[in-house]
Amino acid sequence: MANSAQAKKRARQAEDNRQRNTSQRSEMRTSIKKLKAAITSGDKDLATAAFKAAVPFLDKMARKGLVHKNSAARSKSRLNNAVRAL
Repeated sequence: MANSAQAKKRARQAEDNRQRNTSQRSEMRTSIKKLKAAITSGDKDLATAAFKAAVPFLDKMARKGLVHKNSAARSKSRLNNAVRAL
């Protein structure tokens, strides 16, 4: 348990950051799931729109450090190839 005021504050900040990160990561994963569902359905227009919605989430999470930038780039590339293959 935190004893000093500084340690207590860091614990509060860590909890706030954890909740924010979890929420943002969940939102990113949901956008990717929607895109994969659109690709599976075979609707190119819906998949294209979902891709355009998912890319900013991936970029934002890479900027914030929630996912590695190469991981985000790899995901975008694979999803784009799947959309283009429709």
